[in-house]
Amino acid sequence: MDAMTEGDRELRERRWALLALTSVGAFMTPLDGSIVSVALPRMGPLLNLSFAASLWVQAAYLLTIAVLLIPVGRLADQRGRVPFYLAGTVCFTLGSLMAALSRNDVTLILARIVQGAGGALLSATSAAIVTAAFPPEERGRALGLNVMAVYLGLSVGPPLGGLLVDRFGWPWIFLVNLPIGAVVFLWGWRLLPRRAVHPPRGSVARLDVAGAALLAVALAGLLVPLTFAAEWGWRALRTWGLLGLALLAMAAFITRERKAPAPLVDPGLLRRNRLFAAANLAALLNYMALYAIAILTAAELQLVQGRSARSAGWIMLGQPLMQAVLSPLAGRLSDRFGSRLLSTVGMLLTALGMGLLALLGRRPEVFPIVAALAVVGVGLAAFSAPNTSAIMGSVSRDQLGMASAFVSTMRVTGQALSVAILGGIAASHLGPGGWRLLLRAGGSPEAAAAFASGYAAAMATGAGLALLGAWASLVRGPARERQAGTQGA
Repeated sequence: MDAMTEGDRELRERRWALLALTSVGAFMTPLDGSIVSVALPRMGPLLNLSFAASLWVQAAYLLTIAVLLIPVGRLADQRGRVPFYLAGTVCFTLGSLMAALSRNDVTLILARIVQGAGGALLSATSAAIVTAAFPPEERGRALGLNVMAVYLGLSVGPPLGGLLVDRFGWPWIFLVNLPIGAVVFLWGWRLLPRRAVHPPRGSVARLDVAGAALLAVALAGLLVPLTFAAEWGWRALRTWGLLGLALLAMAAFITRERKAPAPLVDPGLLRRNRLFAAANLAALLNYMALYAIAILTAAELQLVQGRSARSAGWIMLGQPLMQAVLSPLAGRLSDRFGSRLLSTVGMLLTALGMGLLALLGRRPEVFPIVAALAVVGVGLAAFSAPNTSAIMGSVSRDQLGMASAFVSTMRVTGQALSVAILGGIAASHLGPGGWRLLLRAGGSPEAAAAFASGYAAAMATGAGLALLGAWASLVRGPARERQAGTQGA
């Protein structure tokens, strides 16, 4: 093990405070991605948003994060993660203020782009700072708490958004970020040990601009048609044109990275580091399977079973509750027993929970729904922290920001694919108009029956994706992350 520098010691001494600070950033980014979905029905009439503009309000945020994550993570490794984290806090807070003051679709979408840039800075550096601060024997526990913050943000967003919109109005879903951002920035400015993460004097930041541009085109070409497929139609020329452009750009990006003097992603990580490649593939499949569960189950409970929004919220609490309670425990267990078995079992439990959801009838009792969602939550908790710990421990210290950004890119891409694939399957029996037909029909028995059938098929498909994720976790090879993490420290 290499001798620890003064900066490393400073990181270790402050590691728990650093974990608390970075977990706030890990919470804020996914929170704002999920909280807006509740407020859009209220925001639309007030801002005269068209259906396409409403989609862009969500897409602009996620797309900006996806495009910037890996380039930002690479620069953070070279120039220091702490300044990038603080810059992300400022950018995110400024974007929140802009969004709260927006009075039309253009200004709101621009504000969401600024928020997305801040979210990319926070996501690319949060897990990297935690990994650098904690010794390998505590890394899983720390990342378990950090991952818990991510899933709490995804889960708390809808109920918190509903409360703020009902009590105070839609601008407050953005204004609530201002005091949090100010406190995090001031706290971070005083706390974070900048010496521990600044690059050596005289070093020059290098960024593969051509590679970054190709990656941006590939991700935009993938995420935009997936987001707008319900509006454009899957047979539309622009849908398949953009998907084809994404495929070509990704092929060009891979070719470029093999020859670039300072590649965004070291090709060796994917070719020779089977743990890194397989664990990221498992993360992608995990988000593809899981992200649409909340959206589709909420629709199933309210539009098919006729339950109130409040009742649906309480029923669906089982999944995030299990995630929040068990994620830190799973992280600690991965420190003792390794991550491979836990991640594999977690994905198998997720498949079981989604399979149970697929088997539920149109009007089941409450307990089977809660139990199935709880099984999904247990599986997600068992998978996430150990898998993230394995990814972060499989790279050297100077690649931590890139690794954190890479797994965050898998998250954003998986979310978009989940909504597109599982949402498309759920709405497939509704015919033209899909979701809007169901919302318009409301109590129509035909529309409810059609969605119930599509929901079962979507959950079964998600279970299949989770099984593929279990396979990816199982075949990644023996756990070598502890040694890699020790070397990196």
